Amino acid sequence: MISRITPVLVVDAVEPCALFWQKLGFSRTAELPHGDTLGFVILIGDGIELMYQSIESVKADDATMGSKVQTGGTSLFVEVADLDAAVEAVNGAPIVVADRTTFYGMREIGVLDPGGNVVLFAQRVG
Repeated sequence: MISRITPVLVVDAVEPCALFWQKLGFSRTAELPHGDTLGFVILIGDGIELMYQSIESVKADDATMGSKVQTGGTSLFVEVADLDAAVEAVNGAPIVVADRTTFYGMREIGVLDPGGNVVLFAQRVG
């Protein structure tokens, strides 16, 4: 029935978010301008895909949908092999979840991407 789910994160500005993920090894596979800025981008890294679209681009694409979506406020759980390396790659991103070990066996640190979304990096421990 469902073959795949890809998040589309709506943000004020796409370019800083694309750069954030490029620091983690993602590549741009498609992009579309909106006016004189980047309106949409598809990023792929290690078989993982995510998309960013500017709120203004969403509104231009579909006014009804544009009136329903908001920027930021999404949380992504990102499992990594090396938590310290992931956090170092996005050095300077605001930390919103301090280093912790959870009851389900993950060491986690959460940062904000430039669009205001929480990216919770997690590494299995033990």
